[in-house]
Amino acid sequence: MVEQERQSILMVSDFFYPNFGGVENHIYYLSQCLLKLGHKVIVMTHAYGKRSGVRYMTGGLKVYYVPWRPFIMQNTLPTFYGTLPIIRTILIRERISLVHGHQAFSTLCHEALMHARTMGYKVVFTDHSLYGFADIGSIHMNKVLQFTLADVNQAICVSHTSKENTVLRSGLPPEKVFVIPNAVDTAMFKPAPKRVSYDEIVIVVISRLVYRKGADLLVEVIPEVCRLFSNVRFIVGGDGPKRVRLEEMREKHSLQDRVEMLGAVPHAQVRSVLISGHIFLNSSLTEAFCIAILEAASCGLLTVSTRVGGVPEVLPDDMIVLAEPVPSDMVQAIKKAIHILPTVDPHVMHLRMKNLYSWHDVAKRTEIVYDRALRCSNENLLERLSRYLTCGAWAGKLFCIVMILDFLLWHLLQLWQPSEDIEEVPDFVFPQHQHEEMFQNFGLAVMALLGEWLCIRRELRDIPMTRFCSGV
Repeated sequence: MVEQERQSILMVSDFFYPNFGGVENHIYYLSQCLLKLGHKVIVMTHAYGKRSGVRYMTGGLKVYYVPWRPFIMQNTLPTFYGTLPIIRTILIRERISLVHGHQAFSTLCHEALMHARTMGYKVVFTDHSLYGFADIGSIHMNKVLQFTLADVNQAICVSHTSKENTVLRSGLPPEKVFVIPNAVDTAMFKPAPKRVSYDEIVIVVISRLVYRKGADLLVEVIPEVCRLFSNVRFIVGGDGPKRVRLEEMREKHSLQDRVEMLGAVPHAQVRSVLISGHIFLNSSLTEAFCIAILEAASCGLLTVSTRVGGVPEVLPDDMIVLAEPVPSDMVQAIKKAIHILPTVDPHVMHLRMKNLYSWHDVAKRTEIVYDRALRCSNENLLERLSRYLTCGAWAGKLFCIVMILDFLLWHLLQLWQPSEDIEEVPDFVFPQHQHEEMFQNFGLAVMALLGEWLCIRRELRDIPMTRFCSGV
């Protein structure tokens, strides 16, 4: 992408702050780095509680919390066409040039990409998860993904394993799919200034306590490790439906003094939990790319993880101990990690992570994908429908009907409210080096106003009240 060319990018997903997770962090940090590179970035997500309307975040990141409530697992109810008017308005008001959707499980993402392609915008999709092929949920999800990706310009996956999974599920040509890994904010995740004592080995687990994250594995592994090593203690951060099983395990084996349950941990406090430990344990059963592993390694913790999905691609072999997702192999991996722990230098590990992963590098590589998408040729409706017909004997025809209806509704909206009648939002862009000067000037102005107010108050206090009563 030409450095001087400034794009207006709309990030769309059901998953964003104040909710916390890998997708939310990815969208936030990528948006911040794209802003620093001179692009205009807007985020669109659904309302969270009372957080609705337009909000601004650090660096001038503008967020549209559209008034849709989550239906299940932070996802909005699929409406197909219900979001078309508001998405069209945002695209026109903000003069968007490219739409970037995140996460295959996000309803809002699928609908935004569909409407954006109908209106002729270029779209990019990022897949953050792995899905199976056999269970009923995955079969339906894969067909929806096939529908959405049939018309995207480019796609991004966070690991090579994720790319292979996405290509198989969606039938997308491999040359359209790029691999750009996640990153970590190494300035935020630093090791403890003083090395933690090895008299007591602390193993940290920070994860959503759900089946997919291997909470059932933890129930089997923790008691066995505590039996083998009397100086090992566990700290478990996170919440979810499987938390009850972990608490029952703690009661059954009388491990209340050796297994600490923290509950949900705010992202701002994750580092303080990590630096209190020596080993980070990840027991996921499926994972495209685990950001939690990066955060732990950046804090100087040795990682023990299941060998699933894209996890083997995340860290060098000397920074992680991999195991099969079975209790016995996990216990052996933890035993190995405890033995090699004295050779690990947290500060050296942090410096290596700083060189390996950078959100600025992720943003620069994403710019290249945007450039490829924007250079794709424009296609009419008939050319696009021919791709949907290849999605299946019956599904292909159904997808074509959905897109034809979307096209007709878009034209009805054009007649009812022409694009010229929608007011465009002026851009307020402050170069990064001017931020500090701007805030200093603002502070001086406030101090000047405060000084004037104090002088006026002093003058008014000295005027006798009789002059006000007499009308003078």
